[in-house]
Amino acid sequence: MSLEKMIALHPHADHRFDPLARAARHAGLCALFCTSCADACAAEDMDMRQCIRMCLDTADIATATSRIATRLTAYDATLRRRTLELCIEACTLCAAECDRHDHDHCKLCATMCRECADDCRAALASL
Repeated sequence: MSLEKMIALHPHADHRFDPLARAARHAGLCALFCTSCADACAAEDMDMRQCIRMCLDTADIATATSRIATRLTAYDATLRRRTLELCIEACTLCAAECDRHDHDHCKLCATMCRECADDCRAALASL
């Protein structure tokens, strides 16, 4: 099933929402990757508190972004824009934190965060 298809079925949807749908989908996935990375960091034998905190904060922001981005009825354009901007910032910071560690889960999380930030930038440009 495709989130893009679901959003396209909305009575107010048009093709300008395609990048927003991609960003919403990627933000939802990013939240899951960040949550999984935080859990894996908790199992490591070293102090990973900063990475855990950054991943969990990013997961929360990405979840909020994905939810706000999928609501097309009577939306607030400023709130949508700021949410996307915050997601970009959180993903950028999380990717930088995860890049500091040599764990495969951190590397994968950093990659997902960068991809999410790129999709959020594309969505911003389309608004």
